Formats: sequence, C-alpha cells, structure tokens
Amino acid sequence: MGALTKLVDAILFVFFLVIAIGAPLLDSQTCLPSHIFPGFLKNLKSWYTHEHGDYLFTEKPHFFVGLVWVELLFGWPLSIASLYGIVAGKSWFRTACLMHGVNTLTATAAIVSELLGSGKASEKLLKLYVPFLGFGVLAIVRGLLPHSQKSTANGTQPIKSRKKRA
Repeated sequence: MGALTKLVDAILFVFFLVIAIGAPLLDSQTCLPSHIFPGFLKNLKSWYTHEHGDYLFTEKPHFFVGLVWVELLFGWPLSIASLYGIVAGKSWFRTACLMHGVNTLTATAAIVSELLGSGKASEKLLKLYVPFLGFGVLAIVRGLLPHSQKSTANGTQPIKSRKKRA
C-alpha cells in the first residue's frame, strides 16, 4: 500500500503544481482586468484559447467566472498547501486532498457538462478538461485513505504505552 500511496502522491504533486502555476497566471485573466498582466501572459492565454478552442475563456460565461473565482480564492491556496503537505509529510495533507478533490470534481463536472451540452467543444478541449475529473476523484480517494499506523508524519515509530498492573 505504501508504494501505491507514493505513486498517487507523485501524480497529485504534478496536478497541484499545475494548479499552483496555472491559476494565477492563466485562469486569473478570466476575471481580473487585462491591463494588470504582462504581454507574454496575454499572448499565452491567446495562444491557448486559439489552440484548444476554449470558448469559456473568450466568452466568459458568468458560471465560469464564478468557478474561476472559487479556484483563485480556495483552490489555489489549497494547492500550495497540498504541495507543502506532500513534501513535508504533514498529517493534515489527507484533509487538504479531500477538500481540493471535492472542489475540483464539482467545478470540473459543471464545466464538462457545459462543454458537452453546448456542442461547441472540440475533442481537443474535452481531452484537456476531462482528466481533471480523474484528478478530482484521485484526490478524494487519497483523502479518504487511512493514515499509516506504522509511522508518524516525521518517520519515527509511535510510542506504545504500557498497561499498568495493579
């Protein structure tokens, strides 16, 4: 079980890293004024929207802007905390994973249902968003896995108490 947990943590580390970098640089351009971003970030967003046909970034429907705000105010700080939790082996990492997984799964389900229902989404765009459903489920499962009883977060053996005899 330890090797599987380490593999899941490695996958989630990459996922949290993508969120930690992508949210403030690209997603925030959806709901913040464009004049505060440097030209290369505007060009990156423009390239992304044209390359993948992401009409949500260009049309900015209200539900999507709201989800981006939730991502910036809740998901982004949580992804940074989760990165630290993985690296430092913190006991609260499971809770952070569970919260981030539920947030990701809920937001992505709304986005994917819009993409499928609108008929505007290309196959390339769906291939970009659908894996986030899997990452959300994976984070939820990781958050629900029991904490190892063999060791504590810092790698030492727990102290076993002795029973007193009367």
